[in-house]
Amino acid sequence: MGLGRDIAYGLGAAAAAPVWATSLLRTGKWRTDWPGRFGRVKSPPAGGEAPARRNTLLIHGVSVGEVNLVRGLVAELENDPDLDLVISSTTNTGTARAQALYGDRHRVVRFPLDFSFAVRKFLDAVRPDAIALVELEVWPNFMEACAKRGVPVAVINGRLSERSYRGYRRVRPLVAPSFRRLAAAAVQDEAYAERFVGLGVPPERVHVFDTMKWDAADLADTVDGADELAEAMGIDRTRPLVVAGSTAPGEDDLLIRTRPPEAQLLIAPRKPEWFEGVMQHAPDAVRRTKTRHTARPPTSGGGVFLLDTIGELRAAYSLADVCVVGRSFTGELYGSDMVEPIALGKPTVIGPHFRDFADTMKALTDAGGIVVSDEPMGAVTELLHNPTLAAEVAAAGRDVIRSRRGATPRHAALLRNLLAGSERPG
Repeated sequence: MGLGRDIAYGLGAAAAAPVWATSLLRTGKWRTDWPGRFGRVKSPPAGGEAPARRNTLLIHGVSVGEVNLVRGLVAELENDPDLDLVISSTTNTGTARAQALYGDRHRVVRFPLDFSFAVRKFLDAVRPDAIALVELEVWPNFMEACAKRGVPVAVINGRLSERSYRGYRRVRPLVAPSFRRLAAAAVQDEAYAERFVGLGVPPERVHVFDTMKWDAADLADTVDGADELAEAMGIDRTRPLVVAGSTAPGEDDLLIRTRPPEAQLLIAPRKPEWFEGVMQHAPDAVRRTKTRHTARPPTSGGGVFLLDTIGELRAAYSLADVCVVGRSFTGELYGSDMVEPIALGKPTVIGPHFRDFADTMKALTDAGGIVVSDEPMGAVTELLHNPTLAAEVAAAGRDVIRSRRGATPRHAALLRNLLAGSERPG
């Protein structure tokens, strides 16, 4: 089957080459670790005497969000004396973030494309005893290779959106063998559990643990680097600041056109390739990348700022008077993480399209811990003009986070059982 999939992957890549090649060139993503994408993993540094063999757990998060999410899980596991952790990611930004968070203590590697030869080389180099896939990432050649080696694979913090489930159901005969091979699926809610079972995971291997997002949320009032960010970008601390995070094309123009005249607006698009679109709507906006190496703060840029960097959104959120969560104001997208700004004590506004976060949003909306509106700046204006309401929304959101903690220790226990053999398929 591996060869057949490899041929199918190759034919599919060739047919789509004009699209993906153009995208790689346009976004600069062709500058990547191509050997790593084809399974070549750098060997760990040679020491003196060979260390005793310990269990190796591979934790894989596809991109920045998943890599950030497992910080608490890594902290739970990294003190186990008989366990080595390896962290992998697929994207350039995810790999860079993993290196920044974990590279001083653990191996960070690039997750391979799902060609059988690449998967074999990758597994030969990493030699995992168990694997944790964050949210999904169930690839057929990878799952087959792990099964042949007797390496148990679990999905952690599992989620499977309704639209993804419909897509998988159309090709269920092709994907069901991979889902059946999962040793465990620790998912966020009952709806996701039903979908994993519907794709072939035996019901006894599915566990509902809630989401680790609640645990990953840092209930802090300040963030390191926030003051420096504000000074470098020339943000006026005497004026209200609205921070719009994870925005998508179509939303930036709406936010810029309708922002309250008394407020400043900082926009942080979800993807680097969307940065230039903000400048089309606000050509005088202050760009973070233009301020990093200058000694003098820039002019105000009309009160609009573009955060065109990765890894500084949390610091930006901490400066805000009100936060707006993007990818939620148009029907084509399905929301972004709203927990981070709420954890920082910020009244937060989101659009009506958040299907990818339905369970999280139900908890927050039931408690009055977030504002849902299809007119973001109208809701922002109300919160800026009503400090009592803003404080109530912020406090209610933090209370929800406190009440939902506990998924991370449950995931850690499951992975320890996986390594010990008690969660392996019979």
